[in-house]
Amino acid sequence: MIKIPKLVLSTVILFLLAMMPTVLNNYQMSLMTLILVYALLAMSVDILAGYAGRTPLCHGALFGCGAYSVMYFVTVSGGSPWIGTLVALGVVLLVSLVFALLAVRTSGVYFLLLTLALGMIVWGVCQRWTSVSGGENGLRGSIRPTWLIDPVNFYYFVLLFASVMSGVMYKFVSSPFGLTLKGIRESESRMQSLGYNTTLHLTIGFCFSGLMAGMAGVLYAFLNSFVSPTTVSLSQSVKGLLMAIIGGIGTLFGGVVGAALIIVLENLVSSVTERWSMVLGGIFVLTMIFVPSGLLGKLNTVMHKDMGDKSH
Repeated sequence: MIKIPKLVLSTVILFLLAMMPTVLNNYQMSLMTLILVYALLAMSVDILAGYAGRTPLCHGALFGCGAYSVMYFVTVSGGSPWIGTLVALGVVLLVSLVFALLAVRTSGVYFLLLTLALGMIVWGVCQRWTSVSGGENGLRGSIRPTWLIDPVNFYYFVLLFASVMSGVMYKFVSSPFGLTLKGIRESESRMQSLGYNTTLHLTIGFCFSGLMAGMAGVLYAFLNSFVSPTTVSLSQSVKGLLMAIIGGIGTLFGGVVGAALIIVLENLVSSVTERWSMVLGGIFVLTMIFVPSGLLGKLNTVMHKDMGDKSH
């Protein structure tokens, strides 16, 4: 099997994505935009789950914090969407820091359950603080600037933004700091014995991961023009985690594959049967059984095995 350089492969994929508006209608364009938004969420989850060895169930809440904050700032306070975006990211960073300080000293199932509980607190606040969140009715209203109203313009904006953020996340996990997170994943006690402040590293990793999820949430608010408690619910966190797992935990860009697969399947299967969630659940179970490393993880394994065979 021929190994394609990452830069060449990335360029080809970006070119194909840039050509999408020439062959897709407006509805299909909105699906493509949604895939890019959820790809960012899935990759943010993978930073913790795949590289730091901490599987979170609160990223849907951080995603929703970004969406709620920018929506409230623009629709209720009447502010600029760009200033609202900065405010939203500040809110998400603060919430991520609080979550991190409470959670990073735990690991395994304890980390999973603690982040689940923290996410549920955010959901409860959005559900009950009706004067700010709108309660069950949520907040609605278009917050896009005029030049982003056109679906094609907005798609290119999200594509550009997602590409830049993907590059930032790749640099982050490939940096010496990212390698330290991998070391913590393999053996936290060994990293501590080598002099690393593992708590500080995990806190910074958590905050960075949360900030990326918040950025995805801001884009979701721009796209959907509506947020509700469902936006911060547990199902949102589970969806982001499933996308990362199906694409391949620890591959980062597996989140893109997982997001595309799940969103496309959701729309295709739901158009055929009302029991689409059962069908999707079955597909996820089969994936976990037969491809536990995810689609991109399996591809990487096959490529490395093929290269190993050739070297012999």
